[in-house]
Amino acid sequence: MMAVGVTHFTSTGFFLQIMPPWLPWHLAAVYVSGVFEFAGGAGLLVSATRKYAAWGLIALFICVFPANIHMAVNDIAVDGKHLHPALLWGRLPFQFVFIGWAWWLTRD
Repeated sequence: MMAVGVTHFTSTGFFLQIMPPWLPWHLAAVYVSGVFEFAGGAGLLVSATRKYAAWGLIALFICVFPANIHMAVNDIAVDGKHLHPALLWGRLPFQFVFIGWAWWLTRD
């Protein structure tokens, strides 16, 4: 989680590409989601904050899902290369796996 949070700052262009046009403040949203992803990952490392971090990550996974759908529906290229549609659509269910994993971490 922390590494992916960092990529919001190191590969900002990718995240800007997959932002649905109807969402406002694309750059701010990319940075804010990166901060929350990093913070959520860090929070999982500390037992006293693990449950709160997991709930925050559940919210984050739900919030970023429209960008993942937008990427699949519109065949957004990654580094100028179009991914196979099965990869774009196949990654969508993993959001639910991540949500389930985070929910499991809330059950201390």
